Amino acid sequence: MILTVERDRRRHGRCASVTVLYRKVVAMAAIPSETRRGYGGSGSSEGLSGPSLFAGAALMLSGPLSILMGASGIADDSLFAASRYSYRFDLTAWGWIHLVVGLALVIAGLGVVTNKSWGRGVGVAAAGLSLITQFMFVPYYPVWAIPVMTLDLLIIFGLTRFHVGTDGR
Repeated sequence: MILTVERDRRRHGRCASVTVLYRKVVAMAAIPSETRRGYGGSGSSEGLSGPSLFAGAALMLSGPLSILMGASGIADDSLFAASRYSYRFDLTAWGWIHLVVGLALVIAGLGVVTNKSWGRGVGVAAAGLSLITQFMFVPYYPVWAIPVMTLDLLIIFGLTRFHVGTDGR
């Protein structure tokens, strides 16, 4: 496009080249909406919606946080403490659970953000699993578990919303 503008500038002068550039920009902006692509890239027929983009970003946030929680549980068993509790596990086991769930959240987040067909399903499953594990982890660290449970619910809501196609059908 720059070479074409330069060629037109030589032929018609500077003012004409600005006019030609303006016409080309207007023509590019006038592409019908049916042919535009969303965030999903060139291979997707439907773009990534706002709630899905939020959910993907939240998965990419929640995953590393769970991984860090798992690493701290594995490294130091005295970090968390709970009294008698029905779902009582060794804290090293909780660390491994959080580590595995965190890896699943990161993989699901990458799938959602890149608009892969499997991303939303894996994202809902990973966020649901994270929600259950955080619920079971509440007696160990409620200040952490309750906000993460809220984030997991928002992720599930964002991924399970009804999405209207880009062509309005």
